[in-house]
Amino acid sequence: MMSLIHKFTQDEKYYIIDVNSGSVHLVDELVYDLIDEDSLKSLEELKSRLQNKYSSAEIEEGYSDIKELINEGMLYSMDLYENIAINDNSPSYIKALCLNIVHDCNLRCKYCFADEGEYKGCRKPMPPEIGKRAIDWVIKKSGPRKNIEVDLFGGEPLMVFDTLKEIVDYAREQEVLFNKNIRFTMTTNATLFNDEIMEYVDKNLGNIVLSIDGRKSVNDKVRVKVDGSGSYDKVLPKIKSMVKLRDPEKQYYVRGTFTRNNIDFFEDVIALADEGFKEISVEPVVLPDEHELSIRKEDLPTIFTQYDKLYKEMLKRHKEDNEFKFYHFNIDLNGGPCIYKRISGCGAGHEYVAITPDGDIYPCHQFVGNTDFLLGNIMDKEDINTEIPNTFKNAHIYNKPKCRECWARFYCSGGCQANNFNFNGDIHIPYEIGCEMQKKRIECAIALKAQTME
Repeated sequence: MMSLIHKFTQDEKYYIIDVNSGSVHLVDELVYDLIDEDSLKSLEELKSRLQNKYSSAEIEEGYSDIKELINEGMLYSMDLYENIAINDNSPSYIKALCLNIVHDCNLRCKYCFADEGEYKGCRKPMPPEIGKRAIDWVIKKSGPRKNIEVDLFGGEPLMVFDTLKEIVDYAREQEVLFNKNIRFTMTTNATLFNDEIMEYVDKNLGNIVLSIDGRKSVNDKVRVKVDGSGSYDKVLPKIKSMVKLRDPEKQYYVRGTFTRNNIDFFEDVIALADEGFKEISVEPVVLPDEHELSIRKEDLPTIFTQYDKLYKEMLKRHKEDNEFKFYHFNIDLNGGPCIYKRISGCGAGHEYVAITPDGDIYPCHQFVGNTDFLLGNIMDKEDINTEIPNTFKNAHIYNKPKCRECWARFYCSGGCQANNFNFNGDIHIPYEIGCEMQKKRIECAIALKAQTME
């Protein structure tokens, strides 16, 4: 049965989520006990069940409050979106592009999904003409959309800084001609920053993702140079300089990855916060079970404890006016993002694609190299494969049986399509460990938001 209600406790407080409306209720223990996840039981049944804990008058009062919320559409509300999703025949337009401007890297991170920047092929940069053609292509495929996101990705994109500039400068010319707004972001290991590069990046990129894994001891075990030495001492000062220079109106994240070597990753988040960073993301590695660094089911209790500790620390720092943002705890309780994105997720394959240095098009950067998902090439006159994008478009939460039944479906949108495929051979079957971590993060995020709202 499709979940209508989700109940959870966080730090001895009681929360109830009405799944379909998104309403969040901070309640007392009585109301928490009265509500079941599938339906509200009869008053007589609840009195019988809870007679040893509450008086009849208390139960009647709580029951009346619940009935009022039901009448207002804030509890046990109906799903209004399934028919919209199932019957959506609207055209898809590309709104976001991952531009792999180089398949090479000057680090050899031990958990890298991209084969240390090589993407299971030869190391190569993207020729500037391919990058420019990619800009032309995404402008054309964006249709009536005005806003376009382009992520400059690698490997390490700053290895080809001149090409990066040429592509960005070209895009600035084209967005004026075609009345578009192209927002660039970049993921970088920060090793190649100098004054010229940082100034250009700050001026021209809307968001920068700066990779560092928290504590020096953790970072230097996995984020290593070609010679095997650690990268922490080199990148930390450069990242600090970049953040200090950063225009306050523009985004940045320091982004770490936790593996089985540091499932005490709370310490890494705090290490980054104590270095003065205010925008932090430390995310679980996604690797095959047999990999020595992979996250496994038996690690989940420890990982959940880390998220609980992080919740408490962030609440404490909020009260001390010394807060920072943790990417996975960012949540909007007022309805965002739009319902379409909550149903369909990131849009990989039909609204978002990745383009390789050769101009090959894939549903996202994590499918690069898997030719079963090759959509075409931007240099070809023929249009791209349409069957694959349609498959991805229809792989929304209502076509994923496990997601249909899950309370978190409107928050996680069915999970990462690449992770689903890589672990289960099917984009319609969620990656289970990822789901469990996501649900825990959502609970912590909702509780934190509820406790810090003005």
